[in-house]
Amino acid sequence: MFIIEITYRVDLTEIDAHMAAHMTYLRKHYAAGTFVVSGRQIPRKGGVILALGKTRAELEAIVAEDPFHRHALADFRIIEFRASQHVKGLDALLAAEVAAKR
Repeated sequence: MFIIEITYRVDLTEIDAHMAAHMTYLRKHYAAGTFVVSGRQIPRKGGVILALGKTRAELEAIVAEDPFHRHALADFRIIEFRASQHVKGLDALLAAEVAAKR
């Protein structure tokens, strides 16, 4: 598993100008089963993506597709880890978190 940490390098107006393309990128990788959870940092200085991948190189290639990366709008840090524990009912917990933010 991987954590992708995104830190904006530019003003939020530039980020927002590329947000639709970034959301299309996210949807593509959710549909492929690569992205598991994502969201904005608080305060809004970047974002975080929890991802599944076979190799670090595979994740680096996926990150390179992100419009924020292609346009040098953000710095990206990829952290690989081996998940060894998780809370019981993780699906329900995530659904509740998403519903609470709407």
